[in-house]
Amino acid sequence: MTATSTLRTGHVGLNVTDIERALAFYRDVIGYDVLGEGKEEGRRFAFLGQDGTLALTLWQQADAPYASGNAGLHHLAIEVGTVEQVRAYESALRAYGVEFAYEGVVPHGEGASSGGIFFHDPDGTRLEIFSGVGASGVAPVAAAPTCGFF
Repeated sequence: MTATSTLRTGHVGLNVTDIERALAFYRDVIGYDVLGEGKEEGRRFAFLGQDGTLALTLWQQADAPYASGNAGLHHLAIEVGTVEQVRAYESALRAYGVEFAYEGVVPHGEGASSGGIFFHDPDGTRLEIFSGVGASGVAPVAAAPTCGFF
């Protein structure tokens, strides 16, 4: 098969245990807009994005929190434009009570200028907010990508 266009990820869907709690986190703390919702009992979902573009869907279908040992999603990385924006998210997330895998903004690898913050959502899904430039310091995992082991 020959590709006729460039592939790109359209959106990411996450199973959640509590749609209201997940919405509060992704809407109020992360800053996504709610583009659509399903509120029918047994069919709860939310479509989230920015400027009308879908980025994330939430599906209330999970009975237990995220399990990092299972096959599937490793982590969700959200890119912002500057390292200052990463730091602003870090402050907002700290105020929300989030614990971080590493202290402060860390580079993706030794000598990399890209980097971010690494944490978990209310269901334990691993998240990263990063910028392509502006990170400095020592990478927390010298021999592997920082985002791979948190």
